Amino acid sequence: MSSPVQHAPHNAMTDAGEIERFQDRCSDLMRELLSGLAQTPDRPRPFPEIEDAIGWPRRRIASVLGGVSHMRHTEFGGRRPYRFLSDRESASGRWEMWVDAAQARALRSSSRATAHRETAREAP
Repeated sequence: MSSPVQHAPHNAMTDAGEIERFQDRCSDLMRELLSGLAQTPDRPRPFPEIEDAIGWPRRRIASVLGGVSHMRHTEFGGRRPYRFLSDRESASGRWEMWVDAAQARALRSSSRATAHRETAREAP
């Protein structure tokens, strides 16, 4: 049996600096989603499973992805720091998303740097 074919793999970011810039520019909700994905790298999951893990209501991922779409296309040429399996390729029969191990490392590194900058700003 062959591996599932990723949806639009050419749009998945691989450069850590580009991933960090994306995370710096996106909304708080998108950062929360990326953080949730980074906790289980290399594991495609259907949207409802991801939403449950984050504690989000159903359909929030679709809304968040829609909200980041303009920025993703205008500033990053349509590239994204996550990966997709279509409903035709996934085991669940639903759209699934994930980050790979390298993307997860870049996201965690960027999150730590952002938290450090915010803490430094709050210091007297």
